[in-house]
Amino acid sequence: MKLSVFALIGIAILIGTAQSADTGDKKMSALAFKMKDIDGKEVDLAKYQGNVVMFVNVASKCGYTKQYTGLEALYKKYKDKGFVIIGVPANNFGKQEPGTDAEIKEFCSTKYNVSFPMLSKVSVKGDDITPLYKNLTANAPTTGAVKWNFEKFLINKKGDITGRFLSAVEPDSKELTSAVEAELAK
Repeated sequence: MKLSVFALIGIAILIGTAQSADTGDKKMSALAFKMKDIDGKEVDLAKYQGNVVMFVNVASKCGYTKQYTGLEALYKKYKDKGFVIIGVPANNFGKQEPGTDAEIKEFCSTKYNVSFPMLSKVSVKGDDITPLYKNLTANAPTTGAVKWNFEKFLINKKGDITGRFLSAVEPDSKELTSAVEAELAK
């Protein structure tokens, strides 16, 4: 009797280990998440599969806020070729995104004519980091916490993270536009 109980326990441990190894080592697609958009409606990011996507954590009261102009221009230039920018408001850095979703939407649309999709405000670092950003920061070519507002993550058509650009990298920089064009060409 003792042998069969130990055998069952051993089998259960082996099965559990195999299942953990099978799911724990796989990278999740950056588009495998459901989020709320700026209007509070659920959006399944999988709907962007097949597009080149760039996630940008944004803030309305940051020195980099002027990048909204460049982001909108970049979006308009490439959106008909399958490129999507998704703005992700976050208040993690210097409390530079204090507004509500409605206030953020109003600011972006009236001040910068933002037409690219915007998500509801979330946390992009710390204990309350949203699962999307936990995935982005763990699986980007350069891993680690987001350092400041307007950091950019480039996602290929398969949902893999192929680039990470710090806040100082302007949307119209050769570095960023070349990376977008290379992914669109694939």
